[in-house]
Amino acid sequence: MTLDPSFVQLNRAATERLRRLINSLSDEQLLHPVGEHWTVAVCFAHLAFWERRVMYVLDATRAAGQVVSPDIDIFVNDLSLPLWAAIPPREAARQALEACDACDKQLESFPGPLLELVYEQRQRNVLRSLHRNAHLDEVDQALKS
Repeated sequence: MTLDPSFVQLNRAATERLRRLINSLSDEQLLHPVGEHWTVAVCFAHLAFWERRVMYVLDATRAAGQVVSPDIDIFVNDLSLPLWAAIPPREAARQALEACDACDKQLESFPGPLLELVYEQRQRNVLRSLHRNAHLDEVDQALKS
């Protein structure tokens, strides 16, 4: 499977969407519920966590010269929720944007052949826009309600 280089533009567009949203939100809106247990700020803390996980995978892959993918199951979201909720909302937003920017840069400069292997094993580790936009859609929908 060949990696389409448009992932760079897709990821950057999702990061810019995140930046615009963060810059438009009040502190009160950062506390708006998104679903049953999350807030907008928790969503941003979640994004920051998973962007950093991808950067960990990229660093380990580069060091090993082959794809390294640690096992992390979905339960990590449930276990992390109290920690994410404790982060001040504006800081959660800052962390999400910082992590997305850093992950974009790392992906854009990652060695092509290794990036292809990462992509083959788990496309979402390269197409970060998929994860970002899914949560940004949830936040947009929640803020409209």
